Amino acid sequence: MSKKTILALAVAATLLGGCSEDTVEVIKEVEVIKEVEVIKEVPPVVVTQVKNVILMIGDGMGAQQVGLLEEYARRAPNSIYNSMGNQTALSKFANAGLMGLSLNAPHGDSGSLVVDSACSATQLATGVAAGSEMIGLDINGNIVETILEMAKAKGKATGLVSDTRITHATPAAFAAHQPHRSLETSIAEQLIESGNVDVLLSGGARVFLPSDIKTDLADQALMKDLGMPTTSFGKSKRKDDRNLILEAKADHGYDLAFTKQQLAALDGNKILGLFANSGMADGIAYTACSKDNSCVEPSLRDMTMKALDVLSQDPDGFFLMIEGGQIDWAGHSNDAGTMLHELIKFDQAVQAVYDWVKDREDTLVIVTADHETGSFGLSYSRKNLPEGKFLDGDGMQGREYKPNFNFGPLATLDKLYAQSGTFYNMMNTVDSNWDFNGTTGQEWADVINQYSAIKVTTEQAEQIPQREVNEYQVPGHKYLDASEFPKIVDFKEFYVYGDELHGNLIGRTLAADQNVVWGTGTHTAAPVPVYAFGPMGVIKQFSTMQHHVDLAKKMMAALIEP
Repeated sequence: MSKKTILALAVAATLLGGCSEDTVEVIKEVEVIKEVEVIKEVPPVVVTQVKNVILMIGDGMGAQQVGLLEEYARRAPNSIYNSMGNQTALSKFANAGLMGLSLNAPHGDSGSLVVDSACSATQLATGVAAGSEMIGLDINGNIVETILEMAKAKGKATGLVSDTRITHATPAAFAAHQPHRSLETSIAEQLIESGNVDVLLSGGARVFLPSDIKTDLADQALMKDLGMPTTSFGKSKRKDDRNLILEAKADHGYDLAFTKQQLAALDGNKILGLFANSGMADGIAYTACSKDNSCVEPSLRDMTMKALDVLSQDPDGFFLMIEGGQIDWAGHSNDAGTMLHELIKFDQAVQAVYDWVKDREDTLVIVTADHETGSFGLSYSRKNLPEGKFLDGDGMQGREYKPNFNFGPLATLDKLYAQSGTFYNMMNTVDSNWDFNGTTGQEWADVINQYSAIKVTTEQAEQIPQREVNEYQVPGHKYLDASEFPKIVDFKEFYVYGDELHGNLIGRTLAADQNVVWGTGTHTAAPVPVYAFGPMGVIKQFSTMQHHVDLAKKMMAALIEP
């Protein structure tokens, strides 16, 4: 209530004989009470909870790898992004959200300097310190509930998507608990038996199939009847006769898909999609088949879109982890051309998520990496120095412009994209059994030049077939049991994967002409980018330097009410 004072003019007239000069003007002050609405300013409610969380992991994707993708997208003369405004989906999330960095080594005082994918994913999934190569366990080997399991316990839908194997380290860590990442047959059992994962899309059929699948015609006929291509049951890694695919369908209610077409046709809310015997098609192979629409496998983007379509039907929300896992594989083999294609493949999946979420306020999206692989970088060199030229600028004073070093022509980006096969394709072409004893530099040069737009000489390729005594031999070790090793001249302690290292030697042969350097065949401890999109009250906490255990805790707090 408020008071308002007004002046009223009252005229009193002496009515004796009507109007006259004796009329007196009387001014009265009249107080009028009036009700007024009061509007109070109320601060906006800060949104700290979301209905959905989407975590995208570019395995091995450090800042250097992101830089390669962005340089290609923005400045390669013939970039496929030229028709898309030269903007990656990653940069769209950067512009619409916030960015930070995250450390990723095994956490805590008893941890290590460098992480592997299993430990990193476990820390992202649980928010606690984990040990190297363990799945879903803390540093002492105890089972820890993951964010996916928490989401399922709250009635939310859940999904795991990867272009590697569904039992590979990264997806496994969100829904399984094992002392070592290599126990993929046990991981497969946990994935389908736990009831915690509604959508499983990836490769890795070999750990779901019975041990005798290669010879048992009855088992093969069953899988063909279900629509599985023969390439997907070429071998099994199991030591028993369990067919987990049949069990998933009959006992656990999963609809099955083995091809791109089959996945598109499914409309159920529980899906197991296994699209390859081991890892799915690499980025170069996918680029090739997508040009003529001949892809049998779904792409990472296809799987992402299907997972979003299925999981978003749950009124309680969902948790979804999507991995672009072969960025890491290309980094391990020091294969810059393949790595570019893998980054593009991952970015296409990121675009699918961006399109789905850009106008929503109920979803947190985190795009990050588990670690950096290869210590990759674009670098200038003393090889192929640029020719001098005269510039028109008035500051040149008639002097020739001639830099002292080769800083790398932009056309190199197009040449990296033009690579038509991975280093593994090259190795298979030299010898399908990977018996490289007695091979020659000429053989390697011919094969490299068949697949690479950057050409090498026989002399450059002479280093590839060379071998040396393995001074680090460990009998029974998967990689280090051989008495001989491919000859790595420098940093050889950081090249560990046996005969796969011929791929790294191909990388060394091409490196100078690619303006590319590699520091290792394993991982580095470099902080990795974090892209955060969602309500500002949720994402502002991600714009900092943090650790993966912190990332996990922040995601849990946003998705799971305290």
